[in-house]
Formats: sequence, C-alpha cells, structure tokens
Amino acid sequence: MKILRHCLLCLFVTFLFSYRLNAQAWKPLFNGKNLEGWKHVGGGSRYVINGLLASKGGMGLLYWTGGKVGNCQIKVVYKMQKFNSNAGIFIRVPVEPKEEWMPVFYGYEVQIDNHPETSNEDEYHISGTLYAMTKPKSKPGKPGPQWNTMLITLDGPRTLVYLNDSLVTDYREGEATPPRKFDFEPYPGIRPNEGYLGLQNHGDEDVVYFKEVSIRPLKK
Repeated sequence: MKILRHCLLCLFVTFLFSYRLNAQAWKPLFNGKNLEGWKHVGGGSRYVINGLLASKGGMGLLYWTGGKVGNCQIKVVYKMQKFNSNAGIFIRVPVEPKEEWMPVFYGYEVQIDNHPETSNEDEYHISGTLYAMTKPKSKPGKPGPQWNTMLITLDGPRTLVYLNDSLVTDYREGEATPPRKFDFEPYPGIRPNEGYLGLQNHGDEDVVYFKEVSIRPLKK
C-alpha cells in the first residue's frame, strides 16, 4: 500500500511539473512554411523563403490575425540582410490594422535599426527602444548577417525589451516621453494592455529576416 501511494505521488508530481512546463511553453506564431495566421497591409509584401520571413518593398505591416496579445512574452529571432537594416516589431496596436500608418501613430514599434544616425535620428530610434519614445539602457544589436534574439515582455502597462540578453527598454504607461521630432513618429498617449502584434517591412534597401516569432503567457 505504501509503495502504491508513493508511486501515485510520484506520478502526480511528475504530471504537475510537466503541466507547469507545458503551460509556459513557447507557442510559435510563424510556422516556417507559409503566412498562415498572418495578414499584410500597406506597401510591399512579406513572403517565406528557406524557412525565413523575408520582404520586398514597403512600407508595410504583416500582423498576427489571432487577436490581441498582452500579459505575455514575445520572442523574435531576426537578422539584418546588410550590416544595418531597418524594420520593427509592433505591439499594443489598439485595433486591427487596415493600413500601415495607424500602428505607427497609435501603437508602439520596438525598433530594429542599429545606426539611426544614418537617417538623422538619435538613440531614441535604436534597436530595442520603443521607437521615438524611450532612451536605450544598452545598445546590444548585432549587425547583419548575425542573428539577434529579442524578448518583449508585456506585463499589464509595463513593457520590457531585452535584446541579446541585455535590457534595452523598461517603460511603464504614463511615463514621460520626448516631444515628437518628425511627422512619422508616434503620437504620445496611453497604449492598451492588450493589442495587435505586427512585423514591419520598410523597403527594398532595408530587409530584415525573421526566423522565429513565438509567444507565451506570463507566469501568474
């Protein structure tokens, strides 16, 4: 009887441990084969080649059609085609995108651009920042063709961005942001805790390849 109880206890502990691991497992949003679950708006397009999300033309946005995301972590693995290329990961987009500019103005773009100075922009526009909104705590972006891993945490009104294991952004809704400098920058204001997720294609001269886009809920 004692042996049976011990075996049952072991099975229960194993099940519970396995359940907790699976509950926090990464869910891939990009299957590496096609654009199932995604929709493109705006200029240019995104397509799949050799298991990677590539792009041509722009500016446009490929967004996840599975609904709004929040209270989660988003993992994105990407590389620049050139030494430096421009793109972005959009989060907290308040409504489903019908064109490419609404997300720019009313969501957040987690920037991909290691050298914003080449387009007369400052460090508030560097990889891992909320574009034009936050000052980077580090600048760990790797040039093409090296791979970069970005981890975005949406914890209620708080947004954290780690790039290659270094913290770049820690921002909470309502904190001060700099005034707009360009008419293509986002408008100030509170973003929702949950919003649409998207990947920007910037143009033929700025190609960024995405290998992984995954999501998992925050631990309670």
